[in-house]
Amino acid sequence: MLLAVDTYYFENKAKTVGLAFDDWEATAERHRYAETLEHVAEYVSGEFYKRELPCILSLMATYKLGAFEAIIVDGFVYLDDDGKMGLGGHLYKALGKTIPVIGVAKTDFISLKTNKKALLRGNSSKPLFITAIGVDLDLATEKIKIMNGDFRMPALLKKLDVLTKSP
Repeated sequence: MLLAVDTYYFENKAKTVGLAFDDWEATAERHRYAETLEHVAEYVSGEFYKRELPCILSLMATYKLGAFEAIIVDGFVYLDDDGKMGLGGHLYKALGKTIPVIGVAKTDFISLKTNKKALLRGNSSKPLFITAIGVDLDLATEKIKIMNGDFRMPALLKKLDVLTKSP
């Protein structure tokens, strides 16, 4: 089982949604989880994880989510080639380094050169940027590549993005 998570911020709240699915080529989620938290931390440049990580961990604790083959986050695992951790890296550490985390980002992070892969899907000329911890980066990139969907963003990750923004 795999888990993809994303958080959307509005007013002073954060809505976190998780989609659990059976395998990399799944066309639908097996389970959907959602939680809205109030009084979330303000965004601090370079420390985004401090805002989003508590939301993801709360969702996982609320539903007593156990181990997954991997967790996919909207964002980066690393922020530079010296190993400075982004959201995905901090999540991996918070989970005791037991569950691989794959970051899928729509925009590039300039200070990260070698610890990421650009992935073109469908007919898009704009790549997704893949980072990973606890799993080989090439393998993680291949897994995101084979996810269901004909477009740049895998179908379940696109659905997750829509769900986080819906009331």
